[in-house]
Amino acid sequence: MPNPLLQVQNLSINFIAEGATGSAVKNISFSIAAGEILAIVGESGSGKSVTALSLLQLLPAQATIHGQVLFSNQEKNSTDLLNISSKKINAIRGKDIAMIFQEPMTSLNPVFTCGYQVMEAIQLHQKTTAKIAKEKVIALFEKVNLPNPSTIINRYPHQLSGGQKQRVMIAMAMSCNPSLLIADEPTTALDVTVQKTILQLIKNLQQQTGMAVIFITHDLGLVAEIADSVLVMYKGEIIEQGKTKDILQNPQQAYTKALMACRPAMHKRGERLPVISDFFIEPSSDNKPLITVVPPSTISLTKNIFNTEKQTGIALKVEGLKIYYPAKKTFLFSKAPEPFKAVDDVSFTVAKGETVGLVGESGCGKTTLGRAILQLIPATAGSIILNGKDLATLSKKQLQPIRKELQIVFQDPYGSLNPRMLIGDAIMEPMKVHGMLQNNNQRKEKVIGLLEKVNLSAGHYNRYPHQFSGGQRQRICIARALALNPSFLIFDESVSALDVSVQAQVLNLLNGLKEEFGFTAIFISHDLSVVRYISDRILVMNKGKIVEEGLADDIYFSPKNEYTQNLIAAIPGKQPVF
Repeated sequence: MPNPLLQVQNLSINFIAEGATGSAVKNISFSIAAGEILAIVGESGSGKSVTALSLLQLLPAQATIHGQVLFSNQEKNSTDLLNISSKKINAIRGKDIAMIFQEPMTSLNPVFTCGYQVMEAIQLHQKTTAKIAKEKVIALFEKVNLPNPSTIINRYPHQLSGGQKQRVMIAMAMSCNPSLLIADEPTTALDVTVQKTILQLIKNLQQQTGMAVIFITHDLGLVAEIADSVLVMYKGEIIEQGKTKDILQNPQQAYTKALMACRPAMHKRGERLPVISDFFIEPSSDNKPLITVVPPSTISLTKNIFNTEKQTGIALKVEGLKIYYPAKKTFLFSKAPEPFKAVDDVSFTVAKGETVGLVGESGCGKTTLGRAILQLIPATAGSIILNGKDLATLSKKQLQPIRKELQIVFQDPYGSLNPRMLIGDAIMEPMKVHGMLQNNNQRKEKVIGLLEKVNLSAGHYNRYPHQFSGGQRQRICIARALALNPSFLIFDESVSALDVSVQAQVLNLLNGLKEEFGFTAIFISHDLSVVRYISDRILVMNKGKIVEEGLADDIYFSPKNEYTQNLIAAIPGKQPVF
């Protein structure tokens, strides 16, 4: 039997920070054969990305690594990747082992064209001329289904969509025909349709070239689409591994069961989503992981009780809203081209206490629509009537008191918070601006109360954003949005980049806060399974227009529009829930 392509033996990784040593990976071992797709699954902090980076010596100097990583390529003797020189590992990176990173925008150099960056990798490892490298880049861009490859090579990363940038990264990774491809969360935060395309692309390329793939993800729903075998990690340890079918149909560990159960697609609308702590209790005195399963009967449910037949009035009315961006005349056109219609004659209403889901792919206009409602961008035409007042006709001074009633939670919680401001002060700031309460002591009491409502503590008041996880930062942003007691909230892709387990916690939190505060909401997302779970009604947007609307379950289970049907078909691991 031939040796595996890659063997990881007793790998341990520790980080030294401020004199203390923290263990990120604890004595793990696994292997992958040529032509195999291995999925490494776990939450943020489980050690999966650290493991992948260590294979190519990409960890910072503060990391100490023990163990062996044996790489056998083209019937050569095994090479321990952890104990070779920088020159030798540089020759392997990109050529024999390639990597696709999670965030293509930060992985691509913004000052060089996409074509130049892929050409650079080809010329470095294959010693070809620029002309031959350019021809190979165009062929690769065609292979990864990029439109107009001869044009894309001259574009900069910021001129491409998220899905297109990820395809450029895949083309770069495939440029030297690697034996092993490491894909680190390559579809996180992408539209479900783009996500499905990227997964199929990686699968097709693997079948064509016979390379092995390590696919890193936090979503077990994706695993069934692509992987031959699965390895589940928790706090730096491998707790379960085996064939994909065996793991998905008969998981042995409670943690694996929890990862599968907390996905919104598996549950009825408004039902409390299970979270990790519902499935096991971590021991305090020994190192045995994930042992106590909580019986399902102990998991209480919180129902979404909004009744569309008993609406208590209209909170928001949008009529004939248009947002056009003029196109500049260039030498390519004899006359100025038609303006870009980001939002094209959209009309809808939102009842008081209702949550309306707004769903569609990137570029469909949903975020533009949300920001227009908030008066962050001007409308070309139409009206936005909130509680009887047309926001589009008001001056900045007239809008100021209304802004208390209208708040937003953005997609990126870290980018939404000032890194130099304590999170307690960040939550208090809007109360100061609008003159709420009499003094800072009263405001601080309210901030602490809000922190507790979003499952944080008073002790978190004096911490900075970088000291929290992604899920905790999103809860901080929700607390800040609630600080002014708004009647209307907009959630713009606020859970799309979170682990499925953290996503479940945030969605449960939102359902509880809706019942307590009674606010009205628009929930923007590209994921119909999440929108269906949290919303009473759904609006589906495509190319600036509302193409379908209706009750959440009706849209999800019986879509009429072909575009909606395609969105639902692209949801990984979707299972009907009745």
